[in-house]
Amino acid sequence: MSHACIPEHLWEKSTYSGNNGGECVEWAPAHAVAHGMVPVRDSKVAGGPVLMVSPEGWAGLVGLAVGRGL
Repeated sequence: MSHACIPEHLWEKSTYSGNNGGECVEWAPAHAVAHGMVPVRDSKVAGGPVLMVSPEGWAGLVGLAVGRGL
């Protein structure tokens, strides 16, 4: 999916991303609620590709990251 399909104001940085310029993940929860798919992108490349995952897939990714202390 193109990043242009999702307005900038809908993107939120993950609470697991630090402010030190490290690995930063953004997602668009309002888009996910409205369309049933969770858009995910690299905040350092805001104009780059967007990964679309199911809500179950997103929950699995978050669970994996939390479980590993990432």
